[in-house]
Amino acid sequence: MTKIYVGNLPFSANEGEIRELFGQHGAVESVSLIMDRETGRPRGFGFVEMSRADATRAIENLNGKEMGGRALRVNEAQERTGGGGGPARGAGPKRW
Repeated sequence: MTKIYVGNLPFSANEGEIRELFGQHGAVESVSLIMDRETGRPRGFGFVEMSRADATRAIENLNGKEMGGRALRVNEAQERTGGGGGPARGAGPKRW
């Protein structure tokens, strides 16, 4: 299974539309659109999982394709490295 990053999505995009778009290039295992935790609104990117061959075909055909007036960025997802700026909660010296 290959995880595909899909960026620059229109904020109006939903999982069904993404599943249909990628489904034209093979079997879609899962679709996950990322939402802002505080506002509950879409963040404009998500992930699609497909078999390796289907993912390769989808990336080749959909990268740069326009959706809702925006050119999609479609590529194989990279593993996250590191954290996001700062120590974990509870880490670091205690201040009494």
